[in-house]
Amino acid sequence: MSVMVQTRGRVRVVSINRPAVRNAVNPETARLLFDAFMDFETDDSVDVAILTGGQAGFCAGFDLKAAANILGSDWQDTVAIPANWQDAQAQPILGPMGPSRLMLSKPVIAAVEGHAVAGGLELAAWCDMRVASTTAVMGVFCRRWGVPLIDGGTVRLPRILGQGRANDLILTGRPVSGDEAHRIGLVDRLCPEGHAMEEALILADSLTRFPQNCMRADFLSARPSGIKLAAALHREWASFESFVAEGQKGAASFVAGKGRGGGFSDI
Repeated sequence: MSVMVQTRGRVRVVSINRPAVRNAVNPETARLLFDAFMDFETDDSVDVAILTGGQAGFCAGFDLKAAANILGSDWQDTVAIPANWQDAQAQPILGPMGPSRLMLSKPVIAAVEGHAVAGGLELAAWCDMRVASTTAVMGVFCRRWGVPLIDGGTVRLPRILGQGRANDLILTGRPVSGDEAHRIGLVDRLCPEGHAMEEALILADSLTRFPQNCMRADFLSARPSGIKLAAALHREWASFESFVAEGQKGAASFVAGKGRGGGFSDI
């Protein structure tokens, strides 16, 4: 199974389980992630969720081998934000990476080891807090492939980092270490290598001990409204046209073995 779900007390742990491709997400995995977080949202027995990829790395983004084959399929219509985006806050929508367009009422913590890049960075940004090891690597690695950020990265990164630092990551696609990510505010809690899940569980368990109704009310009040978020994501989705124009060639280059490990020199 490409997604594993466990419950530890009042904490739900959702793990991407595709180590052979550094936990890259294909359409099937996206659907499983979406379903897992919809189940979390409606399950009164759990209060906090953790999203992780384990020691294989958090997530290398969307599976470009799958991306090379999906243009022209029904996938675009399946994940597209509908024209009546004003109602999207009340209509859960599947994102290319899975839950990236959901606005949950309960907090989700990312536990990041290894790479959280491209769509994987967008998943980490979708989470409400991020715990990462010092050896974690984050970045908009899809920059080199002509693949745009269409899972909320252009919306959430400026809100997390401020516009200037977000521009630095979005425009350059450069790798950001765990230490730097913590320094600029992309990561909330930094820990030694191999301890991200442990630290995330401690944090999640601490949140379950508070009166939940009050905590969730403050949590939701501190976020942008659903309508504003839906409008921003709708605007971002227009970037899919650039994927059609440039991303197919980039995905083919990736499949051919170029630009692996964050390199720009051979693309």
